[in-house]
Amino acid sequence: MSLEAVNARALYRKITWRLIPYMFLLYIVNYLDRVNVGFAAMDIQRDLHFSNTVYGFGAGIYFLGSALFDLPSNLILTRVGARVWMARIMVSWGIISTLMMFMHSAESFYVLRFLLGVSEAGFFPGMIVYLTYWFPTHERARAVSRFMIATSLAGVVGSSLSSAVLRLNGWHGLAGWQWLFLTEGIPTIALGISVLFLLRDCPDDAPWLSAKEKSWLDEELLRDRERFGAATRHRLGDAFKLPALWVLAGAYFVSQVGVYIVNLWMPLILASFSHGVADSSVIDRYATFPYLAAAIMTLVVGWSSDKHKEQRWHIAGCLLLSAIGFAWVAVAHNMMVALCALTLAAVGLWSMMGPFWALTTSMLGGTAAAGAVAVLQIVGGVGGFTGPYTIGRVKDATHSFTGGLLAMSGLAVLAALLALAARRHKTVTANITS
Repeated sequence: MSLEAVNARALYRKITWRLIPYMFLLYIVNYLDRVNVGFAAMDIQRDLHFSNTVYGFGAGIYFLGSALFDLPSNLILTRVGARVWMARIMVSWGIISTLMMFMHSAESFYVLRFLLGVSEAGFFPGMIVYLTYWFPTHERARAVSRFMIATSLAGVVGSSLSSAVLRLNGWHGLAGWQWLFLTEGIPTIALGISVLFLLRDCPDDAPWLSAKEKSWLDEELLRDRERFGAATRHRLGDAFKLPALWVLAGAYFVSQVGVYIVNLWMPLILASFSHGVADSSVIDRYATFPYLAAAIMTLVVGWSSDKHKEQRWHIAGCLLLSAIGFAWVAVAHNMMVALCALTLAAVGLWSMMGPFWALTTSMLGGTAAAGAVAVLQIVGGVGGFTGPYTIGRVKDATHSFTGGLLAMSGLAVLAALLALAARRHKTVTANITS
């Protein structure tokens, strides 16, 4: 079938409008359940008498639970299909998220956060692999960016929603943070059930695509896999043999350290400049701005990456921007300056994700792609634990966030250099056709 047989731009628009808004909604709910503890941090610490170390460890242990099960979860998804497995994941984590309202000690905090990570394992890497079933490399950064602005807009929604829900403190004998877990956990269960009816496993199962569109898209995706080597690197072992994957893993580790410092510590960092003047609802409203700016720039960087067919320099530039932001907040002397600095850090960390995942998934296909994304999530999960926990330990030891933030800035510079070192090796035609 010739390339002219289908209007490619119209087809990708159709796929985008059919998939991305729904996936976007699912990811917003996922991200809220993952980081809502950050919005409630001040109240939880007050009510349950948690130190910064206890809070940091509990916030971070989620990522260890997720990291342990991301790879098997992603491999199961490739066997049973996205529809059934995503529904199972969402219902499971919705139940655990709701149960968070019953935590009463450091031990129960640790156990529930760990189980939340276990139940959610495989959701994000599964969604990234799922997008490779529908979008070739030259369309993927934009698709991933549109999907991933959910993480930043979840911050906008989460901060506003959390501020409102936390005001229910004392209503029917429940603390505000208990209402927060309850009102954000139950909708997740309902959405998980909806996945069984609304998600399609692959283009061939989509009733809204014509036979001609399905055939054309299959050919286009095959050509894309052959061009970048994914067609010949599709077994799980191929993922572990790819040097670029391990270089990118180092950069991704650092990015997730930074992302969850912002997500789980930003309200407390901003509160440290208020000297007790601002309460948690005011701080949460301020925390909206970094996420909103990050959402806008994520789309811009994804568009630029696809337009120029370039990923490495886009990733490195974003990481350098985050390095500047973390260094700036480390030396800030008032809340507004700290807010601007955290906005810069958030913009850099979130904006890199579109080109990052486009670069990673272009090199591998099939089970290898699922394995590679899961491996990166495992590494990122360790980073998600390391960042919040280390910041808590440093804060308790030094009574300041400065040392931890400066260390993060230095790591971001190193990650930028790693991104530039990750070179994609194309497979020559002779190898493809032999």
